[in-house]
Amino acid sequence: MLTEGAVINVVGAEYLHNYMLKVSFSDGAARVIDFGAFLSKSFHPQIRRYLDKSKFITFSVENGDLVWGECDLCFPVADLYENNIC
Repeated sequence: MLTEGAVINVVGAEYLHNYMLKVSFSDGAARVIDFGAFLSKSFHPQIRRYLDKSKFITFSVENGDLVWGECDLCFPVADLYENNIC
């Protein structure tokens, strides 16, 4: 759990399988996050296009954030850290 005022950044991400990534943080923590439910529930075409696994795996870590495309898809670091991407 993040402590109030803590500044945590994403420092790495590794594709595992399906829509799961292992995300590493600047404090040494790592989380396995399944993005499948989030992507499947969305009605927004810009988000749903990442159900195509060839697009999903194009993520990158930029300036401490995990992003897809030109920030087409980006999550608050605190939500990633808490594995809460509803």
